[in-house]
Amino acid sequence: MTEELEQESALVRLRRIRNLTQKQVADALGITVQTVSNWEVGRAEPKLTIRQFKALLHILQCSVDRLPDDLGPSSQDAEK
Repeated sequence: MTEELEQESALVRLRRIRNLTQKQVADALGITVQTVSNWEVGRAEPKLTIRQFKALLHILQCSVDRLPDDLGPSSQDAEK
């Protein structure tokens, strides 16, 4: 279980802490579920408007200071 948690992306961890689905995040930001999925697996980096960025912070109940710099998998995960 610990190894599984370590492999989760930062966004997945934040979503699960708040019991949110990818769809709920996508709906809050006005984007597709596929886009959220791409962020979580590291296929794409978020390109958000200020409004979307604020919505992301709100739905994740996270401050700017606590939001990770990278929402995808850690660089160690990418090397595996």
